[in-house]
Amino acid sequence: MSTDSSNNRPLRCGAVGVGRMGRHHARVYAEMEGVELVGVVDASLERAQEYAEKFGCKAFATEEELLAEGVDAVSIAVPTTFHLKSAEPFLKAGVACLIEKPLAQGADEAEKIKKIAEEHNACLMVGHIERFNPIMRAMQRAAESFGEPITPRFMEVHRVSPMTFRSIDIGVVMDMMIHDLDVVLMLMNGREPDEVTASGVAVVSEFEDLCNARLVWNLSEDEGGGQCVANITASRLAMKTERVTRITGENGYIKIDYAAKTGTMIRRTANEIQMREVREQLRAGADLTDMDWTELINIEPLEIDDGEPIVKEIEAFLNAVRDATQPAIDAEAGFVNVRTAERIVAAIQQSVGAQQATALS
Repeated sequence: MSTDSSNNRPLRCGAVGVGRMGRHHARVYAEMEGVELVGVVDASLERAQEYAEKFGCKAFATEEELLAEGVDAVSIAVPTTFHLKSAEPFLKAGVACLIEKPLAQGADEAEKIKKIAEEHNACLMVGHIERFNPIMRAMQRAAESFGEPITPRFMEVHRVSPMTFRSIDIGVVMDMMIHDLDVVLMLMNGREPDEVTASGVAVVSEFEDLCNARLVWNLSEDEGGGQCVANITASRLAMKTERVTRITGENGYIKIDYAAKTGTMIRRTANEIQMREVREQLRAGADLTDMDWTELINIEPLEIDDGEPIVKEIEAFLNAVRDATQPAIDAEAGFVNVRTAERIVAAIQQSVGAQQATALS
């Protein structure tokens, strides 16, 4: 069902899958102004009925039943292996889809979903919710206020947590690192890295439970030349949870802590005078060992809002539906994220194969 932005009627929405994430999508649609939650679909009709009763809508056993009821937009929050099957009937009918991350279990399938959306002129957004984390929004506002673009030169990302025994049917790259790949690739304007190396270890599951990946971009002269390197670590074997990203560019430095919802920024221009004085003193042979480095730099805290990430995500999705504009994280971005993740997993396998070959030689 296509939408008319001049029509003031509520958008008719639905949620396919009301498990751990999908139930939140249904809740937000039910509570959001200008939206009518038409119904929910789940493999367990009993669970669909439970949440349909809770949110005042209908319960359906299949995607086709919800589609027949008439919807403008739906969230697809089923396991990744069923994304194509669940999204296809809606996309072919021109219904907008917000598909939970990752877009698909592999690049080939992600490309199929992308092509279906394009062929039927259906809005498709991928639910990489970390982009809508309050600290991420604060970082984007801060970057825009720099006055000149931050060209990343080095990015260091740590996302580690104890084992939850969820999503153990996939490795840590698709389970956890995919969040950070989306952010890193966004900062590189959606461009895939030129080089990928990685190492990983399977300890509890059959897939990698820990991975360190090194991504390298060769920058053009227009981008300042040289390289940008991203060093990304993801682990579900840690003793505590840590989600920290550090971005160093020619014009500044930003640190964001997703879990603590805090962030800091250091602008090069705001510290140029102090740095020039320090360099002159060092050239003159001055002993600066008693100097407090933190007193030399202007550290600005990021201003954090309290908006709920999933609400912000769905607002962005529905705004794109209403205005017929490109969504914040479109099919191309989702596809690039999956393909980069696949390259990392392939690099892990290549690394393990090389180690085994060395051991046998």
